Amino acid sequence: MEFNKTTEQASSYNHLEKMTIQEVLTNINQEDKTVPLAVEKSIPQVEILVAQIVEKLKNDGRLFYMGAGTSGRLGIVDASECPPTFGVSHDLVIGLIAGGDTAIRKAVEFAEDSIDQGWEDLSTYNISEKDVVIGIAASGTTPYVIAALQKCKDHNIITGCITCNEGSPLANTAQFPVVVNVGPEFVTGSSRMKAGTAQKLVLNMISTAAMIQLGKVKGNKMVDMQLSNNKLVDRGIRMLMDELKIERVLATELLEKFGSVRTAINQYGA
Repeated sequence: MEFNKTTEQASSYNHLEKMTIQEVLTNINQEDKTVPLAVEKSIPQVEILVAQIVEKLKNDGRLFYMGAGTSGRLGIVDASECPPTFGVSHDLVIGLIAGGDTAIRKAVEFAEDSIDQGWEDLSTYNISEKDVVIGIAASGTTPYVIAALQKCKDHNIITGCITCNEGSPLANTAQFPVVVNVGPEFVTGSSRMKAGTAQKLVLNMISTAAMIQLGKVKGNKMVDMQLSNNKLVDRGIRMLMDELKIERVLATELLEKFGSVRTAINQYGA
């Protein structure tokens, strides 16, 4: 029986080309407002998945995201932001996309249809039972992702997924699925819209919650962030001023001396 994808169902709107710019924007916004509510319903699933991730990361494991097209790019964005935000190694959270790095900017034809490439991509990282792999696919039918997750299961590697179709092959393959039913898109089938937004929200939740559990946040501050530009240096100075109740001059001196917000806090007055 053919799988019926919610993400491919006809839009609730028609004759989009006859709408004014304001009407298009207003209607897109109306649809976007429904996404956080759909994500809210998936929180119990996200919680279970994050618990698995934290356990593995605490024991020298890694987190892999893999997807094709928009889904793959979103995974790469989330993975790439973990080192500067939380000060972790670039090898801790890794994003893979069907078609390789070329596909980040330009679609690679039929890359997502390969049933071998996903596992081959994971194998270059010496994937093992210590790791967790999350497949991302709005449709829930991407062969690149599904076949890789099945291989992971064959090798006793924990798998999760983020999809927007209930009962999809991907959701049925992953051990810990996260399903966010956002309904049909404003432009029929354009899953970079609501589905993409939902995936980004879930990825934010996964990585942020995991990093907090790993102790990478103090209070509500990114004390392990990399001081890689003037904006972040200024943020670090303000963190020290707030945390230690000191003036800017001293906070600046401490940050220059220790090169880390966390170290400066721990060493101040020691």
